[in-house]
Amino acid sequence: MNQQQPGAFRPLAHLSSRVMVFLLLTAPAAFSQQQKTTLIPKSQVVSETNDRIAQLAAATSLKQNDYTIGSGDLLTVEVFDVPELSREVRVNETGYISLPLMPAKVRADGLTTFQLQDKLAELLQTNGLVSTPQVSVSLKERNSQPITVIGSVRTPMVIQAVHLTTLLQALSQAGGIADEAGNTVIVTRPAVKPPETDDAGVAAMLSEAQTFTINLSDLLEIGDSRFNIPLLGGDVVSVPRAGIIYVVGAVNHPGGFVMQNDRDRMTTLKMLSLAGGTISSAKIKEAVILRKNAETGKRDELPVDLNKVMRLQTEDVALQASDILFVPDSAGKRALHRAGDVALSLTTGIAIVAAGKY
Repeated sequence: MNQQQPGAFRPLAHLSSRVMVFLLLTAPAAFSQQQKTTLIPKSQVVSETNDRIAQLAAATSLKQNDYTIGSGDLLTVEVFDVPELSREVRVNETGYISLPLMPAKVRADGLTTFQLQDKLAELLQTNGLVSTPQVSVSLKERNSQPITVIGSVRTPMVIQAVHLTTLLQALSQAGGIADEAGNTVIVTRPAVKPPETDDAGVAAMLSEAQTFTINLSDLLEIGDSRFNIPLLGGDVVSVPRAGIIYVVGAVNHPGGFVMQNDRDRMTTLKMLSLAGGTISSAKIKEAVILRKNAETGKRDELPVDLNKVMRLQTEDVALQASDILFVPDSAGKRALHRAGDVALSLTTGIAIVAAGKY
């Protein structure tokens, strides 16, 4: 194993019996140490991030248009002195409403309540139903503009977009991000029926579902308004969970650590810092990163000489979600010569359970 060149992967075989004993002996220590270590905390970083979301959402300056009626909305139509025409009507799936005595259905979709009442007054007069109609239209139920916010947010919810709603405003209404949130927000926009247009490109774009992936750092730290996109009815805003990296073996606080602790990238040195450093008997020259191979589904082994990394003699290794950083000690200095599924699942299990305590 010591002859393996740093940075080269090789398939993991079976762990030696000594390594399994080592893991079993260190498991209780992992649990006890986790009581002292905040693995998935309600961190100050999350609190500050949510404060930033609320501040930016409140400061968002966008033209607020009147609510436009859509399918599913329930309207109250009142015609002064004509009780036969006054009633509650629901906008159908095609965007139309029906009123008694009207010769045809009336399109309500896309209009404000003021525009619709003017339109109804004109139609009543044109059709000779009311000589001087006084029409009032009010919105009783809004059901046409739902924006769904799900995932790692404080309060998943469905927001009715009464006015123009931005991504920051939607996140703020959902209480901000949760402790386990990652650093991206995904907005999924369903396909819509394109309006009549001569622009084939616009029609094609609207007729296909769209997905926007936005980095929280771009949204909050850079402050570029391009990332604070306006949301439309039907949009789904999802905040994925952050990945977890596991550190086991000869470290002071073994366990799983949420990648959100560092928004840019997590490296071996940063993870060692979160794990409280190594113990005196650690074999830091023989550390190994276990990484799942997307093609084979098995764990590959990446040896890393932490001694050289700490001495700045080689580049620090970037870690990925679900990586396991294993630091052997004198009892397991030949660790990971061969990998056994039982021992590996034990290693992973320790980290997952420890992380789950918080």
